[in-house]
Amino acid sequence: MKRLTGFLAAAMVCLSVQGQTNDLPGGRQVIEKLCGCFEVNFKYAETFSSNPDYKYHDREETGGTAELALPIEITDKKMVIQHLLIVSPTVVVKHWREEWTYENPVIWRYKGDRTWVKEMIPAEQVMGKWTQTIWEVADEPRYQGISQFVQVDNRITWQSTADAPLPRREYSVRDDYNILKRTNRINIGDTGYLHEQDNEKIIRSHGMDKVLVEEKGWNSYKRINEKECAVAREYWEKNKDYWGRVRKVWADYIGSRNTISLKNKIDGKFLHEYLIDLSSKYAAKKITAAEIDGVIKAEIGRFTGQDKAETAQLN
Repeated sequence: MKRLTGFLAAAMVCLSVQGQTNDLPGGRQVIEKLCGCFEVNFKYAETFSSNPDYKYHDREETGGTAELALPIEITDKKMVIQHLLIVSPTVVVKHWREEWTYENPVIWRYKGDRTWVKEMIPAEQVMGKWTQTIWEVADEPRYQGISQFVQVDNRITWQSTADAPLPRREYSVRDDYNILKRTNRINIGDTGYLHEQDNEKIIRSHGMDKVLVEEKGWNSYKRINEKECAVAREYWEKNKDYWGRVRKVWADYIGSRNTISLKNKIDGKFLHEYLIDLSSKYAAKKITAAEIDGVIKAEIGRFTGQDKAETAQLN
């Protein structure tokens, strides 16, 4: 394992609350601070394993790129933010999406094996709190957390813990664990925000959990000139209709279920690969507006098993 110096030392500092902590129930204005054009840096380091034979993975660090966090839906009790990663002056990648809802009584718990179960939360447990829902590149579910925003020593903080599937940075290179228990802490300041993570990589089998290794995440978002994200805004203007249709198909499906189970790959490809390819065909007018909703539904249906269910009903 590589010796971890300044980054880890700073990252391991616990959140200390000095003086009075004030709840911020009207948090929509706070969430707006998560929107805009940012320079992003992502850092991860495995920190501890109880297994003396565990071989630590190298520290990961990427950064120096720009990301646009674009609000695409705003109400008093809801804000949806689409992240768009700028890889180069001509290449934009549709990144993850976050959805904030106030006093939301519905939570989808991740159970493992790409399965989520719907749970209802008592009203008193969500009073004054915001739910952050994270969606994958393909707009499929990922994880949810519930907490309130608090004022701590002149900064605003939101923190929650939730089980989640492996992120792409992990599932693309390893399969030695199947649950990432994430403690997410969002610290908002005047020049951007810090997404701090204290994660446990867990092996879940037959109802039992074993922690493989702990991890620290340190993702910074530094606000920069909006001109740096102009290409991302242009991308979204050209593609927002298609991705809005994708979200609608997902919303219809999720709204009619109490359990969601998704396949990981079909014919060696992830769902986001199929949907991104489909977006290119739609943009090139190879698929018409009258056809696209059905094609999106069929593609997602292959991963949810809905296609087989509908075939069975017809038979």
